[in-house]
Amino acid sequence: MDGGERGAREIPAWYDQRKLGIFVHWGPYSVPGWAPVTGSFDSVPERLGWEAWFRENPYAEWYQNTLKIAGSPTARHHAETYGEDIPYEDFGDAFAAATEDWDPATWVDLFRSAGAGYVVLTTKHHDGYCLWPSQHPNPNRVGWQSKRDLVGELGTAVGAAGMRYGLYYSGGLDWTFEPRAVRDFDAVRGTIPQGDDYIEYVDRQWRELIERYRPALLWNDIGMPAAYPVADLFAAYYRAVPDGIVNDRFGVGMTKAEPGHLAPFDITTPEYRSYAEITPEKWEATRGLGYSFGFNRDEGDDALISVPDLVHLLVDVVSKNGNLLLNVGPMADGTIPDGQRDRLEGLGAWLRTNGEAIHGTRPWRVAEGTTGEGIPIRFTQKAGALHVILLGQPGVRVTLPPGTVPDGSTVTLCGHQTPLTVTTGNDGEATVGLPGTLTEQPAYAFRIAPGPGHDGDRA
Repeated sequence: MDGGERGAREIPAWYDQRKLGIFVHWGPYSVPGWAPVTGSFDSVPERLGWEAWFRENPYAEWYQNTLKIAGSPTARHHAETYGEDIPYEDFGDAFAAATEDWDPATWVDLFRSAGAGYVVLTTKHHDGYCLWPSQHPNPNRVGWQSKRDLVGELGTAVGAAGMRYGLYYSGGLDWTFEPRAVRDFDAVRGTIPQGDDYIEYVDRQWRELIERYRPALLWNDIGMPAAYPVADLFAAYYRAVPDGIVNDRFGVGMTKAEPGHLAPFDITTPEYRSYAEITPEKWEATRGLGYSFGFNRDEGDDALISVPDLVHLLVDVVSKNGNLLLNVGPMADGTIPDGQRDRLEGLGAWLRTNGEAIHGTRPWRVAEGTTGEGIPIRFTQKAGALHVILLGQPGVRVTLPPGTVPDGSTVTLCGHQTPLTVTTGNDGEATVGLPGTLTEQPAYAFRIAPGPGHDGDRA
């Protein structure tokens, strides 16, 4: 599968500066809100194989597909809960009814408090249901869209809060056009609709979304039909939104032999994994707070990433030139489950103290290291200052590696204004004394500002 090639276009500054985005998966699949708690995308296929992944898919947003696989946990759950004769399509009306009292401001308040700089909403997932009253409705399923403009209302609230707004759209899979079940990895590409009717439908809806909402990101998924001219879509998008971003998931199902179809993208989007080193090109890690993107009522607290691990993930991604697009899966009525809310609030609390070491930063010359005491550390830099972030609990002092604290530097701890005492050894290591009253938190960020005689460029 070929996702195209990265372009030479400079990444807009807003995207590079806002390191955290919130992804929202919400739709008819949020009504059953169920999937087996199988494990994470970065481990299950390797451990059990792709057929087992699709049969026991922990992605609740894939409910309709997994329901089609006889004997799957989802098929058994559906029969026991709703009855074998109740089709997935019935969840469309239930979702519409559930969303009647939804208030987008409640989401935006939480996302902003979490420290997010942008939000990406699923406008149409693989089940084909549209979260806006499209002027180009689904030709295969009457009324398979929201009468309420959920996309537009969230966009208005996001913009009013000073955040950017991106839109996800499933250009590759649409089970209203191609209902065959995806049972293995190769079937993903094989079930992308290729007919002219689908190409026209996707083109009209993508362009409608661009014209109507001016999204800051185009976040496509699972590719596009082979004959679709992606380059034309990108050109129209950049004309409408000059500082917009497009992801790397437009090209699956296409080949470079089809001129004019593939187009340069802006960012890569690894799922449930991160890059091991600093990359010169911008990228975006994406994952759910649990094993699913859509709401899964069976995901208990033990299936959700802990606040310390979440903080460490964000720090690691940013240190390697990435952004983190962190997903929440609301219930059908828009309620964000307590466990997910707790993680966002915990991350936000950490960022309110340490955000200067994350937002607006860029990578240093290396991403990783360790203290003399063996605590893992990550590096970022901004405005001539180096940030050293400890991914663990220090004692009364910490020893930083050679080259991190030049002579004459001022070292402070985020959340504290008083400079810390520094003792430099003959090997260049710097031992930093910590405040006597150190509040426990998932990570600790030091700001190292060079003294006179340094030009401030730490790269």
